Amino acid sequence: MTDTWIFPDWPSPSRVHAAVTTRHGPGISAAPFERFNLGLRSGDMADAVAANRSALQQVLALPAPPRWLRQVHGTSVAELGPLPSPDEPQADAAVSHIPGTVLSILTADCLPVLFCTDDGSQIGAAHAGWRGLAAGVLEATLTQLHSPPERLLAWLGPCIGAASYEVGEEVRAAFVAHAAAAEGCFMPTRPGHWSCDLTGLARRRLAAAGVTRIHGGGFDTFSDARFYSYRRDGARSGRFASLIWLADS
Repeated sequence: MTDTWIFPDWPSPSRVHAAVTTRHGPGISAAPFERFNLGLRSGDMADAVAANRSALQQVLALPAPPRWLRQVHGTSVAELGPLPSPDEPQADAAVSHIPGTVLSILTADCLPVLFCTDDGSQIGAAHAGWRGLAAGVLEATLTQLHSPPERLLAWLGPCIGAASYEVGEEVRAAFVAHAAAAEGCFMPTRPGHWSCDLTGLARRRLAAAGVTRIHGGGFDTFSDARFYSYRRDGARSGRFASLIWLADS
């Protein structure tokens, strides 16, 4: 881990590569996005975002341009290959079995989750804000990986921490209605409000689906200035990327 990049610490196969950007990368975005904003829909100059994305590919020596998604806090999963497309699929998760395909998730407080099989034959990536997480985006991603859950590894990337994430009753109710045990991820703060452990909720959902090898966590994008944070910075917050790809076998 550095101030510029985070490389997941998980026992993935050698052909599986992953990285997470921070706002301190080799970008050119000006304030308030300075400087490595990778999100096109955050109000930044399109030319600056394009330059940042090009620098990302070069500095990390990615095998192909990242496959970006039009994320809508839903549960759709795109199956992707390495060839770039002028249109970004509307989806909140992606899977691939094709070497050279770089899957990418953009976040600024929501939870990015990376997946791989233990033989390195498949990868996945999901965008899990509270709405998508409650609706089942992680379970939908697991289904599209077409592998038994005991063969999967998951890594939970940087998201807003429980101490910084106060939510209302509608959020708590959405999770508790699915599983009463989710109550353990909410602590009361004031009447009608709770702190929400997004990472803890993801761990519960993955474990319930049979995934036992779950790594990562321990971040707080709100309090850690390396990361963009929508809740801290408002609507003109930038976005950082969580990336995963397969090298040739």
